[in-house]
Amino acid sequence: QVQLMESGGGLVQVGGSLRLSCAASEYILDYYAIGWFRQAPGKEREGVSCMGSSDGSTDYTYYADSVKGRFTISRDNVKKTVYLQMNSLKPEDTAIYYCAATYMYGSACPHDRMGYDYWGQGTQVTVSS
Repeated sequence: QVQLMESGGGLVQVGGSLRLSCAASEYILDYYAIGWFRQAPGKEREGVSCMGSSDGSTDYTYYADSVKGRFTISRDNVKKTVYLQMNSLKPEDTAIYYCAATYMYGSACPHDRMGYDYWGQGTQVTVSS
C-alpha cells in the first residue's frame, strides 16, 4: 500500500512563496505519476500540476492555467519526494493541497483526480492579503 504525506503548508502573504513536499512510503517515482491537487472551501478538488514517472523518455509535466509560470513541480527519487514550489502566491491559491499517485508507465500523468489511486491527507495553504 503506497502512502503519501504532504508537508510544507502554512500561512503566507500575497506574493510570497511556499514549497510543498510529498513524501512516498516506497520507491515509486520510477513507475508512478504524481499529481498535486487543491480544494478550497465549497469548491471541488481541482488539478494543479502533475509529473510523469521517471522511467519515461521525457520529464512530462502539466500545470493548470491558473498556476502556470508561478508553480514548479519537481522530484528527488532518492528522497522519494515530489515538490511543488509555489511563487507569487495569490489569495485564490488558498486551499488544502493534496498529492496523489497512480501507477503509470511512461511519460504521461493524469490531469483529473479520477486518474489517481493513492492520496495523502493534505496540507493547508493560506494566502493572506
